[in-house]
Amino acid sequence: MAQAINNWQMDQKADLSAPQVKPKYISTFKALSGYIQEHRLTFAGFIVCTLIAITAELLQPYLVKIAIDDNLMSGRNDYKGLLLVCGIYMALSLLSLIFSYLQNNLLQKAGQSIVASIRKRLFAHIGKLSMSYFDRVPSGSLITHVSSDTEAINQFFNQVVLSLFRDGLTLLFILVLMFQLDPQLTLYCLILVPIIAGIAIAFRSFMRETYQMARTRLSRLVAFVAENLSGMNLIQVFHQQEEQKRQFRERNDSYFRANVREIRTNVVFNRTFEILNNIAIAFVVWLGGRAVLGQELEFGVLYAFITYIRMFFQPINTITQQWNTLQSATVAINRVWSIFAIKPEVDDKAETVPFKREEIKGKIDFNGVTFAYGDGAPVIKGLDLHVSAGELVGIVGTTGAGKSSLISLLCRFYDVSAGSVLIDGHDVREIPQRDLHRIVGLVQQEPYLYSGTVLDNVRLFDPGISREEVIKACEFIGAGEIIGRMKDGYDTRLSERGSGLSAGERQLISFARIIVFKPKILILDEATANLDSHTEQLIQNALNLVAVGRTTLVIAHRLSTIMGADRILVMSKGEIVEQGTHQELLDVAGYYEELYRHSQGEHDAAAKESVQSR
Repeated sequence: MAQAINNWQMDQKADLSAPQVKPKYISTFKALSGYIQEHRLTFAGFIVCTLIAITAELLQPYLVKIAIDDNLMSGRNDYKGLLLVCGIYMALSLLSLIFSYLQNNLLQKAGQSIVASIRKRLFAHIGKLSMSYFDRVPSGSLITHVSSDTEAINQFFNQVVLSLFRDGLTLLFILVLMFQLDPQLTLYCLILVPIIAGIAIAFRSFMRETYQMARTRLSRLVAFVAENLSGMNLIQVFHQQEEQKRQFRERNDSYFRANVREIRTNVVFNRTFEILNNIAIAFVVWLGGRAVLGQELEFGVLYAFITYIRMFFQPINTITQQWNTLQSATVAINRVWSIFAIKPEVDDKAETVPFKREEIKGKIDFNGVTFAYGDGAPVIKGLDLHVSAGELVGIVGTTGAGKSSLISLLCRFYDVSAGSVLIDGHDVREIPQRDLHRIVGLVQQEPYLYSGTVLDNVRLFDPGISREEVIKACEFIGAGEIIGRMKDGYDTRLSERGSGLSAGERQLISFARIIVFKPKILILDEATANLDSHTEQLIQNALNLVAVGRTTLVIAHRLSTIMGADRILVMSKGEIVEQGTHQELLDVAGYYEELYRHSQGEHDAAAKESVQSR
């Protein structure tokens, strides 16, 4: 038991330390330029609305300046003029409100559409990656890419793009108005611009490193949680809660420290600009006040200038507050685009073999096949195997003998290192994967069921398969009675992975899939390993029914499953060491005979234990 725990924890550490693809750094705007181009009309409308909203807002202080200098300070009592200024002021306020609302809605429409497109593209791309990629990368890391990273891109549109356009244009317009009011005073204020630029450049690389660290540690934390949830039964059975809490605490504390560093950096960055803002206002009040007292500057101009200088630093402060969001989005973009940069190791060739499924007979040939996972030692070595169409072949052997690897090559989850795998004389590498996986049907030890109805789980959400076909298939393999006892029959909704069903019921549903999808080759990968004897008999009967007219390969843990096979292969260390019928292999008195005696001993011990328990 201790060894099992150690192995599981080692697998976790290996997953977390899996090598990641590190692509060349790409800027956020460059990465999203193609998506932005698709929504150019919406973005054009956003820019127009922004221009109108900014113009309406910035003209308001200038109107107050006119009211002060041309009316109040000049001694004129032009109430109609003041009323007109007030009316225009209110109209500009309303105009600013309306077009600010429109600009936000247009940006959200474009931004949400882009993020939705990226999510769909990312999910579709992950679905095309080879099994070797999922062997290296933990599922929690991929969950972070699909959820957290795309959400960071969403915030880029919600906050960064809005701020850059609105606040950037606001700065430009304010400078124009300030120069219009007093060029000399404006030039004095612009002394602070190089200081602002210097601070931004100094902080840039440090902040990017800080945000990258926080995102990476979050990914590791999510990966750890996802793996613990999937292995919760193992944790509870071996009372590993305290150890896993300790490991979670380490990762959580690491993420906490990275977050605190990120917040501290952000606070220092933003407060620096607040200080500069206050210094600039104080400087303008002092310098402008002296000019007003010396009658060199009108009071209304000073009022408008102070208002504009306050408004000048407000968008700068807003832009700098979005700096962390921009950095976070940049990190997220590079992480997502690093997934897009990964090419499937197993992919369809440019020229594939066109053929019709109904013409496939099911003949299988492994010709001199050698295979290794990555750069590891070969798990299959120079294997030759030829299976006739319609033949039922059992495959047995100890753990690590290469049984499942053999099946993975036939399904083309991996490509051979040397040799070839043929179906009816066609190399599987030349068959489109979509067609190949319709030709080869796989029933695994733990069949996967989706959240949905029994009907949808049998036909796998394929509307081309009718309800009548599903019912007929289930009744054919003996699952109709079981489904009939469910609350809503075929419309009963199953929970994730079908946790409300027994192992046998889940297997029967997976056999029903075989009937409705009609593959020419059927593979059972230890499909009865975890079943009791009664359920195993039900599955065995289902197997006998679905195997008719199909080439069938059965990887067996229990030899009783394949004793009636046309041929039994015994594998050891990636090679076929024996083959023949059940009786022929017993007569040889070799590996198979030893496995058979061992299985009979287990069977007798189990029967004895069952009798004693009664």
